[in-house]
Amino acid sequence: MDLAYIPSPSTGVIHLGPIPLRGYAFCIIIGVFVAVWLGNRRWIARGGKPGTVADIAVWAVPFGLVGGRLYHVITDYQLYFGEGRDWVDAFKIWEGGLGIWGAIALGAVGAWIGCRLRGIPLPAWADALAPGIALAQACGRWGNWFNQELYGRATDLPWAVEITAGPNRDAGTYHPTFLYESLWCIGVALLVIWADRRFTLGHGRAFALYVAAYCVGRGWIEYMRVDEAHHILGLRLNVWTSIVVFVLAVVYLVLSAKLRPGREAVVEPDRDAPGGKDGDKDGGKDGGKDGKAAPAEADAGAAAADAQKPEAAESKAPVLTKSDPADAKAPVLTKDDPAKAEADAPEAGKR
Repeated sequence: MDLAYIPSPSTGVIHLGPIPLRGYAFCIIIGVFVAVWLGNRRWIARGGKPGTVADIAVWAVPFGLVGGRLYHVITDYQLYFGEGRDWVDAFKIWEGGLGIWGAIALGAVGAWIGCRLRGIPLPAWADALAPGIALAQACGRWGNWFNQELYGRATDLPWAVEITAGPNRDAGTYHPTFLYESLWCIGVALLVIWADRRFTLGHGRAFALYVAAYCVGRGWIEYMRVDEAHHILGLRLNVWTSIVVFVLAVVYLVLSAKLRPGREAVVEPDRDAPGGKDGDKDGGKDGGKDGKAAPAEADAGAAAADAQKPEAAESKAPVLTKSDPADAKAPVLTKDDPAKAEADAPEAGKR
């Protein structure tokens, strides 16, 4: 008799009238909000603008959902296209089945499109979002708890999860691999935040660290699972995927640190500045005003300079008067002679 275990929900959906509210979907939605919230804070701290992360997420999230579903359906095609299966079930995403590898890969394509539209570098955006993605996975894994799926081998540990009898599953208590992965993802998020502050990671290295750290945990957690999966050389397909992606992430970390050390000085160009799109328009208008004002200021400066010239001449005049008295009277006539002043007036007008 098991004295302690984690009970599973009796149902994964609650009906609000004709509208079904599914726990799996809620976990994913909560994860997306957490990722965008944290990513926005980190983006602003790096010099970006508020709202940019959310704007790009509008592209990344739908692409990620499609990619995650495609990866799951392709790698577990027998669940939808095998004998006695209904291929329409491949579109029932609310019943579970999202592959993180496909979600990240196709989600990156959507993020790249969004970054291109905003004129910002994708690696910088990915670095800001990396720990948020890990937390989003931590939230999303609890959707497997609602669906009673992705559990490990049978166990009598106090934290075992209780699974009820159902299609393709036997009642009992099992390792809660969804819980293990959720906790691991929280640890990955904390690791990336710490390393980013400690080593000033940039140019996609914070994201690469997240990928590498996640793969380490996914490898041993995947090895504990007992759900149906394809095997290659005795290992589950996702274990091999974790190994390959881990190696690629580490290689990127090393090469990026050598080729592009440090962090991006500017992560988001100022669109209101003269170099930006909006800045070109505003700068042109302001430049036109300044362009008109500049000659007036130049004329005023020239007039002031000319006004100072006689004074400078007068300051030197006494030196000349010592040798020639006639010359000493010249500056007096220049300053006080009305005829001379009237002669200079048209010249000042021309200026």
